[in-house]
Amino acid sequence: MKTPVIPQTHAQWRHCIEVECGSPLEPIFIGARLSVLRDPANDETRRFASLYGQAHARSVLAWFEQAQTAVA
Repeated sequence: MKTPVIPQTHAQWRHCIEVECGSPLEPIFIGARLSVLRDPANDETRRFASLYGQAHARSVLAWFEQAQTAVA
């Protein structure tokens, strides 16, 4: 399954992260990403939202939170 450039679903996002990028969704990785994405003052978070939009940024945050729940 080839994901779109910007994933639109949790399944597409997960495939993009784990398969296409080769980054397993392990607790330490998830925690690091959540600490950035949950901080609206973080430069990386602001840049991400600026590039992809607030709605997509919220989706990605929710997908990381869902992944965190799954590995807990």
